[in-house]
Amino acid sequence: MANVGNIMEHMEVLSSDGKHVGTVDHMEGAGMIKLTRSDIEAHDGHHHLIPVGWVSDVGETVRLAKTQDEVFSQWEHET
Repeated sequence: MANVGNIMEHMEVLSSDGKHVGTVDHMEGAGMIKLTRSDIEAHDGHHHLIPVGWVSDVGETVRLAKTQDEVFSQWEHET
C-alpha cells in the first residue's frame, strides 16, 4: 500500500487510466479520502469518499488502482 500519510489537501486524484477523478478536500478519519465538492468531477456539487485501499501511489498526485469508470460507480456519495 502507498504511504497515504502523504496525502494532503488540494492534491489531484487520478485513476489508474490517468484520468482526473477529483481533488482532495481532506482525510476523513484514517480510512477515507474526501474529495472537494467544487471540483468539476464532483457530480452535482456533492462530496465523494474514496477508501485509502484504492490508492496505489502518492507523489505529486494521488494515483488510484481503479479506472475512472470503476471509481465513479463505486465511490461513496455524501449529501
